[in-house]
Amino acid sequence: MTTYVLVPGFWLGAWAWDEVGAELRASGHDVVPLDLLGSTAEAHVDEVVAALGGREGVVLVGHSGGGPVVAPAAERARNAVSHLVFVDTGPLPDGLAQIDFAPPEGQEWTRARIAANDGVNPMPTREEFDAQGTSTAGLDDATFARVHERSRPEPEGVVTGSIRRGTPDPTLPKTVVACSFTAADAKGLIDAGVPGFAEMSGREWSFTELPTGHWPMFSEPKALASLLAGLG
Repeated sequence: MTTYVLVPGFWLGAWAWDEVGAELRASGHDVVPLDLLGSTAEAHVDEVVAALGGREGVVLVGHSGGGPVVAPAAERARNAVSHLVFVDTGPLPDGLAQIDFAPPEGQEWTRARIAANDGVNPMPTREEFDAQGTSTAGLDDATFARVHERSRPEPEGVVTGSIRRGTPDPTLPKTVVACSFTAADAKGLIDAGVPGFAEMSGREWSFTELPTGHWPMFSEPKALASLLAGLG
């Protein structure tokens, strides 16, 4: 049996992992999906580290905005983690915030949304995601509407605050599950030294593809669970 600690991306909660978690539990694994409730990015790291406390052999999984959270959490609780998984995401270097990964026009758009919504960033509509280049492929309208209805806004400190990184351990296996991009896309970005991808050049990194949109826990939960089970 393997323990999976599942960290959701922006706007999502532990509920986002319901179908994936059910599949993993049916295979005999222990599943710990998290709600990240802090108002800063560093607070989210603290929440993951607390969930890892006292555990061993954990496969730590981060989706989307959870990727930059699980990387430093694994560095701070290294003894608990046996495999680090990034679902359609990656780590960010020390001192960078989530918003820094967006192009200038995307950053301006996000800051305007936060200013207009009392310091929080609500989940965009499907049309807004498409305009920003975030793939909603694989989600029918009913599923997207259900996810959007359950979403919660992200606090400004989570979106614009940076996270303190440590030293990545090259002996810790790290896997990227590429859903809205390909392994070849990632290699090109690694070679170009793009933040969030440059770190992935080490031998401990592997890539596997699950071609769907950015939310495979909703569009391909069984396939995602199968991939995760193979990493335990």
